[in-house]
Amino acid sequence: MSDLHGKHYDTLIIGAGMSGLAAGIRLAHYGKNVLILERHTLPGGLNSYYMRGGRCHDTGLHALTNATPAGAKGTPLAKILRQLRLRHEALELAPQRHSAIHFAGKRIAFTNNNFAGFEARLADAYPRQADALRRLDTALRAYPDTALDAPPGSARAFLAEHLGDPELIDLLLLPLFYYGSARPNDMDLPQLAIMWKSLFHEGFARPREGVRQILRLLLEKYHAAGGTRKMGTGVRRLHTDAQRVTAAELDNGEILTATTVLSSAGLAETHRLCGAPADATATPGALSFCETITLLDQRPREDFHWQETILFYCDSDRLRYESPDALVDPRSGVICIPNNYAYAPPHSLDKGWLRVTALASHAHWKALSPDAYAAAKHEWHAKLNATARAHLPPVPDARFDAAIAARDMFTPLTIERYTGHINGAIYGAPLKRRDGRTHWENLFLCGTDQGFLGITGALLSGISMANLHILKTD
Repeated sequence: MSDLHGKHYDTLIIGAGMSGLAAGIRLAHYGKNVLILERHTLPGGLNSYYMRGGRCHDTGLHALTNATPAGAKGTPLAKILRQLRLRHEALELAPQRHSAIHFAGKRIAFTNNNFAGFEARLADAYPRQADALRRLDTALRAYPDTALDAPPGSARAFLAEHLGDPELIDLLLLPLFYYGSARPNDMDLPQLAIMWKSLFHEGFARPREGVRQILRLLLEKYHAAGGTRKMGTGVRRLHTDAQRVTAAELDNGEILTATTVLSSAGLAETHRLCGAPADATATPGALSFCETITLLDQRPREDFHWQETILFYCDSDRLRYESPDALVDPRSGVICIPNNYAYAPPHSLDKGWLRVTALASHAHWKALSPDAYAAAKHEWHAKLNATARAHLPPVPDARFDAAIAARDMFTPLTIERYTGHINGAIYGAPLKRRDGRTHWENLFLCGTDQGFLGITGALLSGISMANLHILKTD
């Protein structure tokens, strides 16, 4: 590492997550001298993996959204593939079989690239809203969601202008909130339009090997283009003057300089690296989650008759998407069964998987002693699995318990530890910087707090920020 001391780079990128890797590839393709710095030993950030018991567990990845078939033109996935020079077939994407929203006694199924079917099921469940749903879809598809100057607004208010049924609004917001909102009980209007199309019009898919497959392809492209990275090497501080970042000080004390810095650390987190207090527009997020991971010796679809790929559930009469006043709020969440993607033969997962995600309080988990923390993880793993099973075809407790081969769970503290996100906030700050600009003229954001979320959004964020602030200016 001593060979890095005093080096100057065209661009330093903070974080080897999806956005950082995408930006690095884009810049390296055009001959930029790029260095990615990552505090942890594995890439991926929010969407990474870890090994336990000889098996690979994905973190973050339930699905790659915006799943469109090879050859589709003008879609977010097509843009990513073109800009990063990736082949669609290299991803080996398995589409979802079908997913569903379970709320207020209704179970509304949807699948990939079949919005008409989803719309028909909604119209059957809410016949008085059928015409309003069509008008809503037209308005959201016409909205300039990916424009960096897209007008802000409230998703809930926009839906209320078009729909007259609060229950239907909550039902539609349930998956959209869990897959992309940093705002309690609401989401940004541009994000609503993005998520509407990515979930309901395009849909979900999973690479055959999970998130590792995406990361491997990105790393291969990055290194082949001449990019460099340092793992286990974080940025301790960004030195600044009134206008610019002048140097980056690493955890080991080394000093590097760069013409431009791209940070995927988050807005408030980047302010903290600069030694500057976060202003009113850089308030850190507060929404975090717990997730249980259960490895099964049984096949969920064949042996338990669990059919959905992803199930979004809410057990309350109204959707409450906010930091709970307890360790976990199990009243709503996401059930993911990775086995239930349509993998091409002979590929399939060799074990059954059940993942359950629910809102959690960083403050309450932080207050626990080590022993209480371990006990709470054990308790909530069982509780969230029980909650999930109440929404799935019944399996006797003894049979389900006997099928468990391994279990794990992450909490807001896990997220904070491995991503550096204040409060363990998965989706970052409630106010996004769509253009990626900061107070410093050579420091830009990419990733979560730039405003494009999920794996697809993070990749697009890295591409768009590299194009706009570095390649375009050159």
